[in-house]
Amino acid sequence: MENKFFAHPTAVIDSGAEIGDGTKIWHFSHIMPGCKIGENCNIGQNVVISPDVILGRNVKIQNNVSIYTGVTCGDDVFLGPSCVFTNVINPRSAVNRKAEYARTHLGNGVTIGANATIVCGHDIGEYAFIGAGAVVTRDVPSYALLVGNPARQVGWMSEFGHKLVFDANKEAVCPESGHRYTLENNRVKKLN
Repeated sequence: MENKFFAHPTAVIDSGAEIGDGTKIWHFSHIMPGCKIGENCNIGQNVVISPDVILGRNVKIQNNVSIYTGVTCGDDVFLGPSCVFTNVINPRSAVNRKAEYARTHLGNGVTIGANATIVCGHDIGEYAFIGAGAVVTRDVPSYALLVGNPARQVGWMSEFGHKLVFDANKEAVCPESGHRYTLENNRVKKLN
């Protein structure tokens, strides 16, 4: 049976990996057994996807990203160049901690900027936006904008990636999509 995905000849795809239709895997990437990659993903150059990682549909992974066991991503996630995931809180070369891998989940529509680090064991809510170089050390609410080291929240983002400015009624409009959002109890909710 013919593959319905593209893999560059230098890519290594281990037996037991599941790859969705329309996905593209580029130069020198390694797809390990037991991982599940959704449809229409784009896996950049020099990417490693470890066993049991799950990627939703239309996930875009830029060059030089390693996604370790314990990480799952929803649909439409963007992982910027050289962003970093961990899966053990206290790694030591001489101590095997594979049984202690911590789970990290990225919700639908999340963006992780270039060179950002996501410390394991945290959920990143849907449509959150993590700025370049940020170091995430805690859970991130949906639609939150985080920057810095350690990452701190500096605002809220629309699903189209625009900073939301809330009025006196705690409502904001995305300038690109026209979608309306409300801010209640320090949480953003899309209205339409």
